[in-house]
This record gives sequence, C-alpha cells and structure tokens, in this order.
Amino acid sequence: MTKNLLFICFIAIFTSTVFSQKKIDPTPEDITIAKNLKEQFPDDDIALDKSLDFVSFAFNKSDDKVTVNHNLRESMINLNSRSDIQKYSFYDGSSTITNFSVYYKNKRLTKFYPKDEAYTSNDLFHNDSRVKYVNLDFPQQGYRYLTSIDKKYNDVKYFTKLYFNSEYPTLKKIIIIKVPNWLNLELKEMNFEGYDIQRETKKNEKDNSIIYTFSIENISAMYKEKNSPGPTYIYPHILILAKSYTFKNDTKNLFSSTKDLYKWYHSLTESLKNDNTALKSKVEELIKNAKNDEEKIKNIYYWVQDNIRYIAFEDGIAGFKPDEASNVFNKKYGDCKGMANLTKQMLIEAGFDARLTWIGTKRIAYNYSIPSLSVDNHMICTLLKDGKTIFLDGTEKFNALGEYANRIQGKQVLIEDGDNFILKHVPNNTPTFNKQKVNYSLVLNGDVIEGSVNKSFNGESRSNLLYYFHTLKNDKKDSFLENYLNRGNTNIKVSNINTSDLSNRDLNIEMSHDIAVKNVVSNFDDTIYIDIDLDKEFENFTLDNRKTNYIFSSKKDIESTTKLRIPDGYVVSSLPKNAEISSENYKMSINFSKEGNAIVYNKAFKIKNAEIETKDFDEWNAFIKKLSAIYKEQITLTKN
Repeated sequence: MTKNLLFICFIAIFTSTVFSQKKIDPTPEDITIAKNLKEQFPDDDIALDKSLDFVSFAFNKSDDKVTVNHNLRESMINLNSRSDIQKYSFYDGSSTITNFSVYYKNKRLTKFYPKDEAYTSNDLFHNDSRVKYVNLDFPQQGYRYLTSIDKKYNDVKYFTKLYFNSEYPTLKKIIIIKVPNWLNLELKEMNFEGYDIQRETKKNEKDNSIIYTFSIENISAMYKEKNSPGPTYIYPHILILAKSYTFKNDTKNLFSSTKDLYKWYHSLTESLKNDNTALKSKVEELIKNAKNDEEKIKNIYYWVQDNIRYIAFEDGIAGFKPDEASNVFNKKYGDCKGMANLTKQMLIEAGFDARLTWIGTKRIAYNYSIPSLSVDNHMICTLLKDGKTIFLDGTEKFNALGEYANRIQGKQVLIEDGDNFILKHVPNNTPTFNKQKVNYSLVLNGDVIEGSVNKSFNGESRSNLLYYFHTLKNDKKDSFLENYLNRGNTNIKVSNINTSDLSNRDLNIEMSHDIAVKNVVSNFDDTIYIDIDLDKEFENFTLDNRKTNYIFSSKKDIESTTKLRIPDGYVVSSLPKNAEISSENYKMSINFSKEGNAIVYNKAFKIKNAEIETKDFDEWNAFIKKLSAIYKEQITLTKN
C-alpha cells in the first residue's frame, strides 16, 4: 500500500512538468523557466521545481522497534549556463539507504552511480556516519534531473525532524506522513508563523492510518551565512515525536514525556562500570594540600580542562553513551560525555555529589518540554553542594569555577537523580561580566605617538585569551603577546610588557606596556593632524544583504579611554564627531572632548545579548557607516 501511494503521489506531482517531456535536452519552456527562476533566486545555481518527502512507519517484531521509511523524490533544474553539484545523503549505524537513483527528465536512468564513503569532519575525531553521493553536471540552462532516495531508520527515536527548506530553493515542497493506527505520534509544527503552509489530514480507510500532508510554494534555500542562529530557530520544520505504540492490546512507551527520555539516557549511563581504580591516586594528589572544598573542586576541574583533550566522537550508541571515566583518564582525551563522566567520577572519589547533565547548546531552540533526541547535543557535570548548583564543562578551557560559556548560558539542563531527574537552568551573565577595558596615556614626540597602555580582560574575554596563549609553544608566547598587542601592525612598537599571572584562570588578566606608533601623525606648517584611534573596533562591520541574525561568540562590553596630551604652544582646532546608538541588543558610543591640556577620547561598545537581530540591521548599518567615517577623521591641532 505504501509503495503504491508513494508512486501515485510521485506521478501526480511530476507528470505535468517532467514526465510529459520526452527528450533529455531542455525545451524552450525549460530555458524560460530557468531564466525566470534565476531572476527570482539570483544567488542559486540549482532549484527544485518539485520536492516530495513521503514518510511511513513499520514495526520490526524481531527487535521490538518502530522503523521509519523516508522516501525523497526531487526534480532539479539548472539555472546557469552550466552547473556542477554533489547530490548526497547521509546514513549511520541507525539507518540505511536502500535506493539512490538519478534519472533524466524522461525517466531514463542516468549513468551516475552513487559512491559510498565514510564521512569525515574536522569537528569530529570519529563517527559512524557514511555518505552516498553522486557528482551531477548540468550542461545547459534548463537541464533537469530527477532524484530518488529511500532511507530506512531502524528505530524511530533517531528520526527527529523534517525541514521544508533545503540547500536549494524549491517551487513546491510537499511532506506526506502516513501514521498507522497502532502508533501514537505527535507532529509538532515549529516556526510555521509567517509561512503559507497548507495542511491536510485524511483517514485511509483501508488500513485505518492517518495521512498528513503539508505543502508550501516558493520557499528559499537555507541561508549560507556564517554566525547564524541554529536552523531550529530559523526554518519551518516538523518535529517527529513518537510517544508510544500498541500491539495486541499491549502499549509500550517510547518518548511520551521527559521522564521517558531521561529513562533511556539513564539506562545508558547506568550500564557504565566506572571502575575508578586508575584515577584514585591522581585525585588524592590533587586534593592532598587543598585548604578547603572549593580548592579541591577547582584542582580537579582545572586538571580535567588542562589534561584531557576534547575530541568529538559520534559512533552509534556511543554518540549518546559516555565513555568509561578510566578510559578517558588513561587515553587523556574524550568527547564531552567522556569528559563529563571523568569529572563526575573524580569529584565522587573526592567525596562530592556530582551528577551527569544533559544540555542543548544555544545552537538548539528546544528545551526538555520536548521529549526528543534533538533537544540536546552536549553533556556537562553538575556539582550539588551546600544547596548550590555548580555546572562544570571540561570542554571549555580556562573557564574559572562558576563561569559558563555563552553557548550554554540560560539553557535548560537535565540532571541525573537516580530514577528521577532534576531540571534547572544555567545562569546568564551580563555583558559586564566579560568587560574588556583599555586605557591609553599618550604624548606626541615629533611625528611619533608614545605612551603607556593598560588593559584588563574579564570573563570570556579573559578565558579566550588564555586559551589562545596556552595553545602556543613556550618559545612563541612572548612573540604572541607582542603580536597580539600591536595586532601585527609594524607601525606599532610594543615594549616593557607586564602581565598578571597568565597561569591562573581565577584572576582577571591585567596587562601594561609601553607603545610607540609611527605613521599616524602628519605635520604641515603650523598644523598637526593625528589619527588617535589605534583599535577601530567594528570598523566596516556592516551586515549588508544578510537574511539571518548575527550571533557573536559571547556578550561584549568594551571600554576604551585615550588621553593625548596637547603639545605646548598648540590648541585644538577640530575634533571628530561624537556618535551613539542604543537598542535592546546593543549600546555603543564614541565621544571626543578636551579636558585641561589633554584630548580625551572615550569609546563604549556593549553587545548585550551576543546577537544583532535582522530588525536592527538598518539602524546598525547606518551607525557602523557613521562610526567608520569618524574613524577616518583626524584630530587637528594648530599653533597658538
């Protein structure tokens, strides 16, 4: 029945535009369609004039699992004079690709045969993902291919969502989901607001199944923009929430609630042996001379940060199950789950109450009200002590105890608690927590600016600097500091560098140094022109032609004060303009003034939520253009 229904849908959708074509070469109509689509989607090379997802479910009695069949049929058309693309589909230990075929528009099978390779990623040390793909060449504008990909999931829990957008713009997207009467399935609509998505529900009388159909026309490709929110925030999609199934009056839960999700997670962690023999002596060494409990906790937490290398690892069930603490300890590397488990076991050996904790980073829009494997992508350790909850993330290098990276701030966590669980939220920090402050005290010496500089770094501005500093070999650290402080500018000479203890992540970083800057002063007769800004933060940082919010790695609070002593016998004849802007996401200002015998230049840049929203782009861009223009202006001094 399923195959027949899929065939009927496929025929109905493609007959008018594809199957009526008898030749392979594009017709004049195809070329006209391609030209019109190129005007509509100028940044895209390929478009889908039709795309159909058909999803059905079955029951595997041998292993008591609900399985999923996902069939994808697409009609592709070339918008350029020529295009070369790669059509691909991923699978892993929980899924298989049973069909991957490419046809000409007249339904004749092409000679493009899919390759099957292990998938590698710079972000992953090892995973069990594989990819089937073909390299398709479109020799002419209007050229078409049909693709047919069938994928089977061995367990419904791994089939979590369906997006309407793809990497290509689509003229008509249809998603059909056939749900049998024995399966309790929720289709949760996400980000549908603002999209004209048509819905239809029909009962199939032959087998008492329900057929859900969703369709949308003229939907853009997924945006290829860096620093964007995760796709779960942006694009309309359907979450597939399989809650339970019933056979022979026997109902079994899948993920009907957060409790079920936790129960499965907990079953994986409960199967760990966690023989801590290998790490006992190290724990004793770390806590032996500690003055109090806080110092013991820090010694263990910082040891994990400094000595265990983070390597992402996804391989079947190991993508969800932590590695044994002893394995991570002996290998000196692990993924987030293994590092969290090692942190937990070391703290337990030291006599503390530590728990494994699941969390979705800010890349994911969901919280634990949604019982799905798509809700989280990270694991940390939670310490419960004296009524306080402290989160420990060993993957974040040089985070001090009680500090949290922006990527997890405010996110809900699922903390293990035996057969129960605890839900809490990671605290949010204000931008001031990440304060970065610079003070310049400068004088003119001929055509050179000289003086002293003091800098301080707090929060994530501190931990990021420490991380980069400590990734360097010892013989390169001095040159790194000099290069960092002069930003690689050969016109800036830095000397007499002094810093606070860069091995102590509990201290804010303090730096001081002397500076001499060439080629920023010009003398003409009795007039001096000075470019006083040595940093020019956010210069030309406009967000033009962008479709998605811009996400910073952290909240920012940057303050800078520059004092330039006015040379004897000179007066200020002109200063650059002042500027300021404020919104719920940012507050920025620059101000020039004369105080006594000095010019004082103050800057304050605060990115409150680590994000610039699209609604702010016009205002933001106007301010950045104004700021960049002011940076080009000079202070003018004339002889009295």
